[in-house]
Amino acid sequence: MPVQAKQPGYKGEVKDRVELFHGNQLLYIGWEDHMMICAPFALPLPPAMPFGDMVEKVLPTTSFTGHPDWPKIDWSKVEWLRSGQPFKPDPKKSLADNGLGHKAVIRFRTPGLTGINGSHT
Repeated sequence: MPVQAKQPGYKGEVKDRVELFHGNQLLYIGWEDHMMICAPFALPLPPAMPFGDMVEKVLPTTSFTGHPDWPKIDWSKVEWLRSGQPFKPDPKKSLADNGLGHKAVIRFRTPGLTGINGSHT
């Protein structure tokens, strides 16, 4: 997202360039309808990582797991959004092959789970 500086001619160094992440890229991941987790997490992940490994090996190590709905997720029914649009990731393909580049935003929706005691309706 471009930034407009208040001072004409201002030039600042971009600190989140992909080349600063040692072969990883930032992936923002959010969980829809779960206000206890109000914003996506930014995770530095290798672009070659299979999408399924991210779900099975990385997400269980995040703060998502502190939510009481986490153990109830049926991953076969999860709905994924990429930049706000529905998409069906291929779990065997890499993040890059699923169209997820540096600073991509994905969110997942868990049908039947809408926050603590259904608090998000």
